[in-house]
Amino acid sequence: MAGIKDVALRAGVSAATVSRALSGNGKVSPGTRARVQQAAEELGYVVSFNASSLASGRSRNIGVVVPTVSRWFFSTVLEGIAGELINAGYDLTLYDTGGQEQHRASVFSDLLLRKRLDAVITVTLKLSDDEVRQLASVDKPVVAIGGFIPDIATIRVDDFNTTTLLTEHLIELGHTRIAFLGGSEEFDVDFKLTTARQDGFEYALDQANLEVRPEWLLAANFTTEGAYRKIRSLLSMPRERPTAVVCASDEMAFGALMAARDSGIDVPGELSVVGMDGHDLSELFGLTTFSQDARSQGIWAVRKILELLGERALERDPTDGFYPTEFVVRSTTAPPARP
Repeated sequence: MAGIKDVALRAGVSAATVSRALSGNGKVSPGTRARVQQAAEELGYVVSFNASSLASGRSRNIGVVVPTVSRWFFSTVLEGIAGELINAGYDLTLYDTGGQEQHRASVFSDLLLRKRLDAVITVTLKLSDDEVRQLASVDKPVVAIGGFIPDIATIRVDDFNTTTLLTEHLIELGHTRIAFLGGSEEFDVDFKLTTARQDGFEYALDQANLEVRPEWLLAANFTTEGAYRKIRSLLSMPRERPTAVVCASDEMAFGALMAARDSGIDVPGELSVVGMDGHDLSELFGLTTFSQDARSQGIWAVRKILELLGERALERDPTDGFYPTEFVVRSTTAPPARP
């Protein structure tokens, strides 16, 4: 079996240069790196990451902590993280707390501290002071996705203002009877996502001197099924109904659209629907939404981690201010029908 000295001999460089070129630690010119990689491939040499770790003090392993992997946002963020880590030659260790406090406590008090990790990425978890101290005690870089955390580099979108703008879009079209579909209390534990988006909705109505009707402030569970049941029930009531609904996620907007269809209500003729997230299926549904590009957030979280590890420089810092979003107007919104 070929060894590092064989690769060095074939590439015409030192063994130390081979180690730097294949491990990603240290500076090597692109030409030399390509020559070393070609020699390693021809000889069938695979770098020993155990040996590399001992030499560099790095495990080339990043821990990622999420509350769940069953929802579109989290799985899409993970897709971006995983792909960028592979490109950088890093492994990923995933910690899914399942929304359970005891699981989360175990992760931060034991697993993250015991496992050999170079850095940690957290997704929509508002770290407590104790959790921040626990991570600081092992001197590992941390990047958070989902909301502001003091002393932690965070990638976050402006939930308040984006929802305000979505609501203002409906108001500018002429809608005055607008409902809001947010998440249940379990989704307000960390960064108050539902509260921030509902506050943006109510602020837009207040600025337009429109009434916030309590019976039209609905809560589901950020799923298509949950939203379908809530909106179907709302549209079946024998009373005045809204002409538009602001959904706090695209997945819930999909449920609202299907509820309108099954209730015989035309979209957007009788009901306008907006969502928020930029789900992969939003274009298929023709949904007006704010895209926050979840996959790209995962990619940039890794790039920020690599900067903190001293491996590369960033052309822009994703944690400097709010992460950019894009307002996309499609076919689910239109002026309300005349009485």
